[in-house]
Amino acid sequence: MLLALAMELALKAWSVFDHDKPKTRKSHDLLKLFEDLKPESQEKLDLEFKRSVVPYHPNFFHMDYSIRHILRQHKDAFVDWRYLHEAKKSMMFDQAAFEATLGMVLGEFEKRYRVDRVQPHRSS
Repeated sequence: MLLALAMELALKAWSVFDHDKPKTRKSHDLLKLFEDLKPESQEKLDLEFKRSVVPYHPNFFHMDYSIRHILRQHKDAFVDWRYLHEAKKSMMFDQAAFEATLGMVLGEFEKRYRVDRVQPHRSS
């Protein structure tokens, strides 16, 4: 559940950078949040997914395995797992592939900004 929430927050943070607005979609649906990103961001994340995640977590059911497949498969994971006691459907969760995808998204997000260390000026 927390992995899904972390992905949700990462996609919402990315959206804030993309659209330069603090408001984001009020949704837990990971696929919709991804689709709210600018097309360039979607393409960037998908290319990095194919480069850094697919070789270690292949999916033999999809010829063109993409980040969309992972997000679609787990799009409602936060809600489904949060209300596990109300489960009405099978809850398959590919934890290893999802963790790798989350790590990739966070790594790419980190490239979007820089941190400058500022030392306070000491007066004599």
